[in-house]
Amino acid sequence: MITVTGATGALNGATVDHLLQRLPADQLVVVARDVAAARRFADRGVEVRHGDYADPASLPAAFAGADQLLLVSSSDPAADAVALHRTAIEAAVAAGVGRVLYTSHQGAAPATPFGPGRDHAATEQKLADSGLAWTSLRNGFYAHSLLFMTGAWRETGRIEVPADGPVSWTSREDQAEAAALVLLSDGGYDGPVTLTATAAPTFADVAATAAEVAGRPVERVLVDPGEWLAGQVAGGTPEFVARFMLGMYSAAEQGFFAGVDPLLGELLGREPRTVRDLLAAPAH
Repeated sequence: MITVTGATGALNGATVDHLLQRLPADQLVVVARDVAAARRFADRGVEVRHGDYADPASLPAAFAGADQLLLVSSSDPAADAVALHRTAIEAAVAAGVGRVLYTSHQGAAPATPFGPGRDHAATEQKLADSGLAWTSLRNGFYAHSLLFMTGAWRETGRIEVPADGPVSWTSREDQAEAAALVLLSDGGYDGPVTLTATAAPTFADVAATAAEVAGRPVERVLVDPGEWLAGQVAGGTPEFVARFMLGMYSAAEQGFFAGVDPLLGELLGREPRTVRDLLAAPAH
């Protein structure tokens, strides 16, 4: 039995869709905080169970019978993600789960300026200490984030950032499919595995690609980090969110997202989607 949390979200929801192309529905369980939100899976014959990392009592029964359990990481920047993940891991131990797979991040490290990277590193350590078999899916930075971070470059011809560095921008759709393939390998990957696109362009590189796509000049502009932060807050972004984002740029500058790995392309049997693919796609 493969059990998947977070399937009402885009990443693990797409993973379940890929699993359903290859497995009977009765071999899958979806765990959701809001069972009604997972109705599309129930309609296809998947068992849907209630489970919430913030409600420890709900989890052992939700995870019962799982040969493999895909744990989605907390996406709330205001939450104590490590505490939530610890609760889920402890429940997996209590439920006798065979293997836990965790959606981590390429930049997982105790010293990264990017808060989620520190959370992922701490969670991976808890998995290592749990006694469970485990796999950490160290996903490259989700490429769709780049659309927000580059701003209105088509109108302004400018991509303003407070720091620059290489980032292996990777398609969430590709990562979802890869997660399904790792699950279907039934333990074929152990410990941390890195799933990235084949290149890690800087924002200057992204601006050059944007210029080629648009057929007009696009420049990368470095803004003082303090000014950038003040501008974000003045524009209505909560300060804690702006600081969260600033940590990402700082981590990029320090090389935490620079590595690339061929594994994603090997799993998919094709070249992973690129930044050019993202920027050239029709705007929604």
